[in-house]
Amino acid sequence: MQTIEKGLSIFALGGINEIGKNMYVVQYEQDIFVIDCGSKFPDESLLGIDLIIQDISFLQENKDNVRALIITHGHEDHIGGIPYFLKQLNLPVYATDLTLGLIEIKLKEHGLLRTTEMHLIDDASNLSFGSVNITFFRTNHSIPDCVGVVFDTPIGRVVHTGDFKFDLTPVNNEPPDIHKMAKIGESGVLVLLSESTNAERPGFNPSEMAVGSHIEDAFRKAHQKVFISTFASNVHRVQQVVDAAEKTGRNLVLLGRSMLNVVKVASELGHLDIPDGMIIEPYQMKRMDPRNVAILCTGSQGEPLAALSRLASSNSRHAEVHPGDTVILASSPIPGNETNVSRIIDQLFMLKANVIYGSEEGMHVSGHARQEELKLMLTLMKPKYFIPIHGEYRMLYKHRQLAESVGVEHENIFIIKNGDVVDFDGESARQTRKVKAGRVFVDGLGVGDVGNVVLRDRRLLSEEGMLVILVTVSKETGRLLSEPDTISRGFVYKPDAKELIDEVNDTVRLAVDNFKGSPGSDGTVMRQQIKKSVETLLFERTKRRPMILVYVIEI
Repeated sequence: MQTIEKGLSIFALGGINEIGKNMYVVQYEQDIFVIDCGSKFPDESLLGIDLIIQDISFLQENKDNVRALIITHGHEDHIGGIPYFLKQLNLPVYATDLTLGLIEIKLKEHGLLRTTEMHLIDDASNLSFGSVNITFFRTNHSIPDCVGVVFDTPIGRVVHTGDFKFDLTPVNNEPPDIHKMAKIGESGVLVLLSESTNAERPGFNPSEMAVGSHIEDAFRKAHQKVFISTFASNVHRVQQVVDAAEKTGRNLVLLGRSMLNVVKVASELGHLDIPDGMIIEPYQMKRMDPRNVAILCTGSQGEPLAALSRLASSNSRHAEVHPGDTVILASSPIPGNETNVSRIIDQLFMLKANVIYGSEEGMHVSGHARQEELKLMLTLMKPKYFIPIHGEYRMLYKHRQLAESVGVEHENIFIIKNGDVVDFDGESARQTRKVKAGRVFVDGLGVGDVGNVVLRDRRLLSEEGMLVILVTVSKETGRLLSEPDTISRGFVYKPDAKELIDEVNDTVRLAVDNFKGSPGSDGTVMRQQIKKSVETLLFERTKRRPMILVYVIEI
């Protein structure tokens, strides 16, 4: 049992030294508040894994003290883990209207909608939990309805920025509330938690509005169909695609489940303005002039099963990319996805499409603050202590340097790891203890049932293949009753390696003949002896170590 300390404590259960699965905890005395509950996509080493989420053991052990789950915005790295979290810890969820709408889709899929207590908030909301008061402020990002969170405690004020940028001409005409941020800072901020994703990039981000003119220009120059892929949750970008389609006389087809879901929710809540009749079904475009069609799809990150990947491999049942079609990737690859994205771009060029991609083409601007914007947030908040969050180590390190450049004392800045706890007592801050933090794998319907041993086996199978050896022996004498049967999968092709397989079978026969165990005893020892003998042989002959499964059948 991990005990609760007195005073004010802050730590992360995800989102530090990584991009994704964001979850931060603010705790005052017996009251625990959770900020965000995201997921993270696996890299290529995590074979078969669908999602990565947080280990919430600490929260489960102290479940009677956890008061609320507060969500800053609706991106997957902030809401993707919510269904799995709520199955273990049913908390009230607080979020803005679009964010709640996106969460509801997930809860419906998992059968949790009726049992989850959900509360609508906005930047003017004020929540009270005993001696802790929680307020919010409006920020900009690449999705509407983003908020930063302010915790007022008897020890001091804690500010969590959420993901943000300072876009003064946003698509939805809702600029960041800089005046409110300044007032929060003037009233005194004990500790600031601020995102670090773009801490390495100098200057200010261009406005999202700048992307719209480039999309429209590409639509006008296109002589056939236009395919455009972006994050479904980037509602501002989707709106600009809609505007470009309207100005160039194109109907719009939506491909990808997440795109359909987000457009539906955002339209119902008034975050998207789509002319009546603009959106058509995929089958309708086959009867239309290609110059009057645009296809908005998912898959800008190279996801193998997403719409763009299917289009690039000519495997989509809804549409085809023909020579001369224009394909626009209105996004930039998330770190780790570069290879997948490059492969799709290559495939599209092979289809003789006109492919437009990359920030240099003006098709993408980031939703995360660059260095000057991060310094502006620090200057507005004027924190005594600073904890950079949401990023890999080099990003956190750069953010610390930015904080020092605007006057935050070096010893008052904490670069932490997931699980590191920073404790505040009103006079000082220290990082001397940890809580359990880690990652949990989601594989199909299984959550947490795939560990390092299973992943090791999957990696071994993918790299070296497998041999299955079937041995039938007498229960009385322990002697072979039939020839060993060796089956190869992913190791060698049996017809082309008959000599090696015969040698394996000879080794198995010899291992059984030399077995010293008593007849009828546990076959485990015999299996181990056969496996060891075959492993030695195969490494000598091939310098490879396939997975070897030995089955001893006693008759």
